[in-house]
Amino acid sequence: MPLVRPAVPADWPAIARIYAEGIATGDATFETEVPSWDAWDASHLPAPRLIAEDAGQVVGWIAVSPVSRRDVYRGVVEHSVYVADDARGKGVGRMLLAALVDEAPSHGIWTIQTSIFEQNTATLALHAAAGFRLVGRRERIGQLGGEWRDTLLLERRLP
Repeated sequence: MPLVRPAVPADWPAIARIYAEGIATGDATFETEVPSWDAWDASHLPAPRLIAEDAGQVVGWIAVSPVSRRDVYRGVVEHSVYVADDARGKGVGRMLLAALVDEAPSHGIWTIQTSIFEQNTATLALHAAAGFRLVGRRERIGQLGGEWRDTLLLERRLP
C-alpha cells in the first residue's frame, strides 16, 4: 500500500520521470517537456508538495501553484497530480488528492483549482470522486501540437 509523504528535492528525478510519462500521453498538460528543477521549484509553492511512495519507489506526486500574486487570492491554488504509468488505476491519485485536501487548509489554502483536458476522462472522474465541481469550459485556451485545446476548470472549496 503506498504511503504519502512530503516531497523533498531528492525526489526530483522520480517526479520528473512521472511528469514525462504524463506529458507523453498528450492529454495531461500543455507542457511538451519536463522543466528543470529550478523552473519547477520556482513555479510551485513550497508546500504542500506530496509524493506517493510504494516499496521505496515514488509512484505519484501532487503540488500546487498560486493562481495569482494578489493578496486577495492567497488561498487559491492550482494543483497538478501525476501518477506513474505502472501505478495508474490503483488508487494513488485518490490518495494524493485526499492528502492535499487534508493538508491544504494548514497552509492557508481555501480553494484548489485544476484545468483538465476533456479527453482525460480518468482524471475528470478522479476529481469528481474527490469532491471537485465543474466551474466551466475554457475554449481554445491554448495550443498543443498545433491544435487548439479546451480545458475544463474544476475547483474544490475547503472549510
